[in-house]
Amino acid sequence: MTSPIVVLVGPPGSGKSTVGRALAERLDVAFRDTDADVEAVAGKPIPEIFIDEGEPHFRELEVRAVRAAAAEHDGVLALGGGAVLAEATRELLRELPVVFLEVPLGDAVKRTGLDAPRPLLAVNPRARWRELMEARRPLYLDVATVVVDTAGRTPEQVADAVLEALELKTPHD
Repeated sequence: MTSPIVVLVGPPGSGKSTVGRALAERLDVAFRDTDADVEAVAGKPIPEIFIDEGEPHFRELEVRAVRAAAAEHDGVLALGGGAVLAEATRELLRELPVVFLEVPLGDAVKRTGLDAPRPLLAVNPRARWRELMEARRPLYLDVATVVVDTAGRTPEQVADAVLEALELKTPHD
């Protein structure tokens, strides 16, 4: 059975996509993002899914996207920030090498500006981000094989820390 080498989880602004691409390049494997998979299936951006069909519909699409990616993808996989909310997803993730990219609010603000089209952060983004983290941090920790702190680090430094934490060798090692 195929499964990802690394699965990245964390809140908006933690660097899942950027670090994921850097990791995939270093490991000489493909990168996949379940948010992009959801958008491809829905035929529209995530904010429009939230507006048109609501969050429950988006979460249903997300669970399916994670299940498919976990079964089909053998590279680096980045999940949407809320993917860990579904118990079925958490069960699946407990069997995989999952890295929780932890990020302090200040770094998340710098990285995302918290003004990007993120539907759950639309009103009072800083307070909402804190609320999301309060609810989701225990879930990230529940599925994480390792936790990598991204505070003050470049994506390359975070990628190095992930490789080291999971003891992964690159083709050039």
